[in-house]
Amino acid sequence: MKDFKSGTYINQGYYKSFQPNFINRSWKIDNMEIVTLLSKADRMLGRLDMYSEHIPNIDLFISMHVIKEAIQSSKIEGTQTNMEEAILSKEDVPLDKRDDWMEVHNYINAMNEAIKLLEQLPFSSRLIRNVHRILLQGVRGEHKQPGEFRQSQNWIGGASLNDAIFIPPVYTSIPELMEDIEKFVHNENIFFPELLKIALIHYQFETIHPFLDGNGRTGRLMITLYLVSKGILKQPILYLSDYLEKHRNSYYTCLMKARTENDISGWFKFFLTGIIETAQNGVKTFEEIMALQKENEEIIKSMGSRSANALKVITELYRLPIIDANKVATIANITPASAYTLIRQLEGHGILSEVTGSKRGRKYLLKKYFDIFDK
Repeated sequence: MKDFKSGTYINQGYYKSFQPNFINRSWKIDNMEIVTLLSKADRMLGRLDMYSEHIPNIDLFISMHVIKEAIQSSKIEGTQTNMEEAILSKEDVPLDKRDDWMEVHNYINAMNEAIKLLEQLPFSSRLIRNVHRILLQGVRGEHKQPGEFRQSQNWIGGASLNDAIFIPPVYTSIPELMEDIEKFVHNENIFFPELLKIALIHYQFETIHPFLDGNGRTGRLMITLYLVSKGILKQPILYLSDYLEKHRNSYYTCLMKARTENDISGWFKFFLTGIIETAQNGVKTFEEIMALQKENEEIIKSMGSRSANALKVITELYRLPIIDANKVATIANITPASAYTLIRQLEGHGILSEVTGSKRGRKYLLKKYFDIFDK
């Protein structure tokens, strides 16, 4: 790591682009602080991954993790959607906020689709392009070659190449640079800890900036996909964007210092600290979910003949914690009148809260569950 050389600046006439060096090579860890952080990060990930095996129906709870990740990753890029808006259907979102809502939901769709694709595809450029195509579908950037590597020069910061903070490599070198990442991912002859590997891959991807738009979101999504593809996580339950959004300036500074000062160790420390903090928060979240689930089940048991229907409704709300009377009627297979009676009873027990304040089209929130994620 002491000998790390990020790359060189290439004169392109009236600007200089940055040409990163390949990463598919042997690496030596010579920083004890990184070794210590790596050990702690591995332990915390192991604790978090235990919940994949010990929580029944864990897929119910993953959807809210993905929603929060989508919001925070998109927020780094400037969108303003919050948790309350993200769980609404498109029709219930004000017109002036629908573009941001769409970007968040594209991220959710991209993550869900990519997890499915991992069953058929390896972690690869093809997978990354598929993710990117979904991210840019029908939103700002939809005309910037979704799913295709760029065919022109881009830049980071500033209004033009003249005042850019950073200018990535020329587009003609993208295929070989992305191929180098792919080789590094699958090179079994090089031993390098997987967490440092994905830290390096994320850094390199953001440095290459292979797409005209959506590079940040794609690169952050890749972190979770990599951990799942390598079996480090059995389920996609670790999302770094909340940490990266809270430390946005440090995030960009560490990436830039790796490029301009060859300080890859600083980036690794920042990344591993993020893994540790995020995994700790993930463990706490699952502990809170399990405690709330137990509390809800105890209340539901006391509801007599309505217990079975109440359990069906609450179980569905763990996936998306907002509902109306029509959906309650559908889930429980009961009449609208019975649905309202059930809702009133769940409100009385403090499980559901009415959030629209209207007489018609009322929506109800699984408030305590929602609050676990809305922090």
